[in-house]
This record gives sequence, structure tokens and C-alpha cells, in this order.
Amino acid sequence: MKICIASTRRQNLFFGILLILLPGISVSQVYSDYSKNPQENTDYPYLLPIWGQKVKEKGFDLPYSAGIGVNYLWQNSDINISNVSIGFNGGPLYNVDELIRFNSTSAESWGINVRPDVWVLPFLNVYGVFARAESNTIVDVSIVIPGVNESEELFSIQTSPRFTSQTTGFGLTPTVGVLGGWIALDMNFTWTDIDKQEKPVFAFIFDPRIGKTFKLAGHPERNISIWVGGFRVKVNRDTYGRLPLGDALPIAEWNSKIDSGQQKVGEAQTELDQWWGNLTPIEQANPVNKVKYETNQAKLNLAATVLDAAGNAVDTADNSTLDYALDKAQAKLWSMTLGSQFQLNKSWMVRGEYGFSSGRKQVMFGLQYRFGL
Repeated sequence: MKICIASTRRQNLFFGILLILLPGISVSQVYSDYSKNPQENTDYPYLLPIWGQKVKEKGFDLPYSAGIGVNYLWQNSDINISNVSIGFNGGPLYNVDELIRFNSTSAESWGINVRPDVWVLPFLNVYGVFARAESNTIVDVSIVIPGVNESEELFSIQTSPRFTSQTTGFGLTPTVGVLGGWIALDMNFTWTDIDKQEKPVFAFIFDPRIGKTFKLAGHPERNISIWVGGFRVKVNRDTYGRLPLGDALPIAEWNSKIDSGQQKVGEAQTELDQWWGNLTPIEQANPVNKVKYETNQAKLNLAATVLDAAGNAVDTADNSTLDYALDKAQAKLWSMTLGSQFQLNKSWMVRGEYGFSSGRKQVMFGLQYRFGL
């Protein structure tokens, strides 16, 4: 008998904790509502969530345990790029950080994602992510030739290659009720396969939100929810890929750009040699001058090597490729989100969300259907 009493007390304590957690069922999916009238004699007809019957008896009107949502998402983000290496036609890669200057880089994408989900626990939603999207990376980069005192721009490239991607992943959303509202901590892990890149891009998204649900008079299943929160996305930094040479610069322009570059390198080499030759032996022994000479000479050697490799690649223009490796990161990891969801009934709901920061904007619209499982 003592064992049974202790077990009952533990259950009461556990479900007392559920009373705190449940009023804020996941903002990313659907919400529950708490009634002051326990329903001890009401059977819960579904397998999930676990403890659904006990929670029903405590007075919760649980959402249907499974659902599927279809969402349209558009976003534009500023990107920081560093540690850039390039090569041609499968040849060696050369680090060209000293020869390029990124004026601006941004990535725009738009597409559809499908999210099946299930309530495993009354306060924990688990879901899958399956998406297809188009993306456009807008790059404005200058190629520079190092000089004795300052670098000289050889030419600039404004390019916007378009990519198709497929994304798969999973996520979970624990929730907690707070002061009549709710807090949802949505997080997901995705892998995106992009054409022209060698391996999938991993991303982790953390999307905390706080909000409140309002019932509509005369419609027991109808409500509106509003929320505010943050959106943090972190992608793996290293990227390897290959694209046709003509996507970076029209093939017709490559020969003239390469010829101009080789001429500029020759002029810069002459300028560097003259500067060094005009120094006295004492000045040449100065560590500052010596480092300046050796650094500029190394840059010029690299520029000449890369230009020669590019020139040889253009000889087979129809099959030429630009190979690259680089590190990338979101310019702003965090953005703010504002959103709302309208629930027509327990089966159908629509939602919209807008995210913004100084370096990121996104818009999302979605439709969801729910059913018991």
C-alpha cells in the first residue's frame, strides 16, 4: 500500500508539472487550451501524445496528435566570405585572399517546404523537414594587383549564379506556459544538397518565441495566436564547388581580362624592382622594407600563377570550370521575427511570419492540416 501511495504522489507531481508546461503548445505547429473543468470520464481516442489520457483528464483540450504543413519561404541574407581558393579544370587550388576584394555578397532563396509532425509528449513536438528551393547568390568582387604603395583594381565581377537545392532534416519544439501565454523553443537540423557543390550544407536553426493565443467568441475551436521572437541560423563554414567558367565571367571577356592582368602584373613587378633598387643597402636591410618587398613579390608571383592557370583553362572554353573552396558565414546570425496563426478549427490553420535584421529578411506563409494518430 505504501508503494501505491508513493507512486500516486509521483504521478500527481508529474502531472502538476504538465499543468505548467501545457498552456503553450508549440507555436510552430498548433496550440492546446486549458479548461477549468476536468474530464475524468472522457476517453482519449489516440495513441499520441504519450500521457494523452492523463492530460485530457486534467482539463486540456489537446490538439490532434499528427499533422502536415506546407510552407512557402523567401529570404535574403548578407554573406561574409573568406579564405577563398580557386582553380581551373580540376587543377590545383590557389588561395587568393590577397588578390580579391568582396564589395558585397548576398544570398536570396525561395521555395516550398513540407513538415510532417507528431506530438510525442504533450509538451514536445517532433517534425521532419523536406524542402526544395531556388537560390541566387549575388556577388560583387574586385580582382586587384598589388602595388608598392597601394593595390590597383584589375577588373570587377558582378555575378549571380542560380542554384537548385533539396533539403532534408528534423526538428523539435519543447514548450512551456508562462503567465497566460507561452514560450516555444523551436530548433532544427538540416542538410541541403546544392547543385554545383560537392557536399551537403549543414545548418542549425534556433527559433525561440513568446506569444499568446486568443479564443474567438462563439467558435470553440477557432483562435488567433500572435508571437514575437528571434531567429538564429548557423551554417557550416566550408564550401567546395565547381561551376562553368562562363558563369563567373562571359567567356568572350576572359582573354582580354587575362591579357590586361598579365600586363598589370608586369608593370607592378617593374615598379617593385625599381623601388627596391633605389633603396640604399642600409634601407634594404631595414626589416620593414624587407618584409614589404618579400610580401609584394609573393603576391605578384601568385597573381602571375593564377593568371597563367586561367589562361590555360580558357583554351578549352567549352568545358572550362572554375573550382572553388571558401568559408562563408551569415553577416548577422540573429534576426527578429513577428508572426501570427489563425486556426479555423482543430484540423485547419494558416500562419504567416516576417523576420528582419540589418543583414537579413525573410517571409513565410503556411497551411497546416492535423489529424489524430
